Amino acid sequence: MTTAENLATRHADAFKADMRPWSVKEFETLLSSSHVHLVEVANAFALLSIIVDEAEILTLATDPAHRRQGLARALLSTLAQEARTQGAKTIFLEVAETNKPARALYAGAGFEEKGRRTAYYQTPDGRVDALLLVKSL
Repeated sequence: MTTAENLATRHADAFKADMRPWSVKEFETLLSSSHVHLVEVANAFALLSIIVDEAEILTLATDPAHRRQGLARALLSTLAQEARTQGAKTIFLEVAETNKPARALYAGAGFEEKGRRTAYYQTPDGRVDALLLVKSL
């Protein structure tokens, strides 16, 4: 069984070089919400929030040792299917402007830039903008 502790560890492994990883408490809070769905594939996971007809990918983490093997792409497909099943018409997320691999992944999956949050993410090198990406389901 996946626990908040397990997710926090996996999230830290995936994001420690670029962003602040989420805490156990943050995962506990999210997992306790009826709107949040945990979706997992081997060596990757995501949290999806679905409210009315909108789905938001809260986080998507892939084990660094298993990147570039199609796991995130498969996870995005599963997330979109889950969102459609729950009645969502659109799915969106935020991604750091500097995260070129993730931006390429999302563009390849049909997400389009619809907005920007200035200085949204804190990184070891300072603050970077978040891009709001949206896809119709």
